[in-house]
Amino acid sequence: MWQAFFWGLVGSAFLLLGAWLAYRFDLSRRFTAVVMALGSGVLFGSVVYELIDEALKTESVGRVGLFLMLGAAVFAVGDRLISRYGGSDRKDSTGKQAAGSPLAIVMGSVLDGIPESFVLGLTVLQGSVSVPLLAGIALSNLPEAVASSSGLKSAGWLSRRVYLMWSAVTLAAGLSAAAGYVILDPASGLTGALAQAFAGGALLAMVADELLPEAYEVEGVMTGVLLVAGLAISLLLSAL
Repeated sequence: MWQAFFWGLVGSAFLLLGAWLAYRFDLSRRFTAVVMALGSGVLFGSVVYELIDEALKTESVGRVGLFLMLGAAVFAVGDRLISRYGGSDRKDSTGKQAAGSPLAIVMGSVLDGIPESFVLGLTVLQGSVSVPLLAGIALSNLPEAVASSSGLKSAGWLSRRVYLMWSAVTLAAGLSAAAGYVILDPASGLTGALAQAFAGGALLAMVADELLPEAYEVEGVMTGVLLVAGLAISLLLSAL
């Protein structure tokens, strides 16, 4: 469990790095969009080849598909509620966060990190941390923090306040990874396989709702190419 907690912290530490970069440098939106698209592809590969494929070894296609949808639906409901209470622009890089709720921004960031951290904890449970998944988390967290922190900076948030927010999110991610290790045990047969599918659905929904729209807004049709490149990177890392 402690190993899962550690790797959850490592993956989420890129949020703090992204915040530091946002306050230290004036990074372009193109940089964040490219890394977001690549990270999305890596995460897609990790879900398909390390969660769905494993779940299908012990469960039917119908049940796996159903729990994928349930995971996505639960994430969507949580995201909608947080957006309604002032967290909809938490990743905006232009400062729209000023009109939102600070608590909703923090809770939204925690929600975004829960699915990937749960899955990371599961991979540790299976023997060792998944390098492709860890890379995908890092590649998604870094530009996410850069974009969000740039907006918070424009909205007048002090750097200390932003670092404190991302530190709280990082801690929550570590706890989520530890929970994934404890709860999502594939050795439990039916429950373990369906938990894998549920977590994978939530993670795919997070990628589609939070990462790809920002990437497409800047990169347009090249987003698809970058997504596939990220998927290829995931395959290469899996082969190492």
